[in-house]
Amino acid sequence: MSKELLTLYAAEVLDEHCKLTLAQLCRASHLAPEQIFELVEYGVVEPYGKRPTHWRFSGVALTRIHRARRLEQDLGLNTAGAALALDLLDELQQLRARIRRLEGQDD
Repeated sequence: MSKELLTLYAAEVLDEHCKLTLAQLCRASHLAPEQIFELVEYGVVEPYGKRPTHWRFSGVALTRIHRARRLEQDLGLNTAGAALALDLLDELQQLRARIRRLEGQDD
């Protein structure tokens, strides 16, 4: 894989249909496989596939990894705390979208 493509992975938000291998995700996120395993363990990212050699990650996984790392660095959270914060932020986003839809129905 070219260096330009890895830079693209790191610079752009990839759509959820893009599939990255564990090795590609490690390169794009600048994390070791062990760090990805920990993120999977805590639910920050969810791979498709049963074994790490068959894992594939959606493009959204890279965005979630970057958000988790920011939470860890900026707020001093551990991986479990970052996973919880991401889940709460996702829920908040879903609730806001639902409110917007409901408000649009009243018009």
